[in-house]
Amino acid sequence: MRAAILIALMALTTMALRFLPFLVFGKKTPKYISYLGKVLPQAIIALLIVYCLKDVSLTTHPFGIPELLAGISVVVMQVWKRNAVLSILLGTAFYMLLIRVI
Repeated sequence: MRAAILIALMALTTMALRFLPFLVFGKKTPKYISYLGKVLPQAIIALLIVYCLKDVSLTTHPFGIPELLAGISVVVMQVWKRNAVLSILLGTAFYMLLIRVI
């Protein structure tokens, strides 16, 4: 019974969050929300890149080589296949391989 109540609450919360923008803004999306929708994905990616590379040391072994090669592989896969999930998964797997080998 408790699980059913939790599932119902999660479903209601999800529905409320999906409908809330339409209730607040109506059918026309404000320009600043559209602008944020265009610029935030790139800003978030840039923030993630900085966060992932913040502890890389270019003065000690392996000199950031695994990170550089894995980053290049993600970019190449994204340009080639245009599939973010595939690019991230293969880049992560390649990075894991590199840190074991190098």
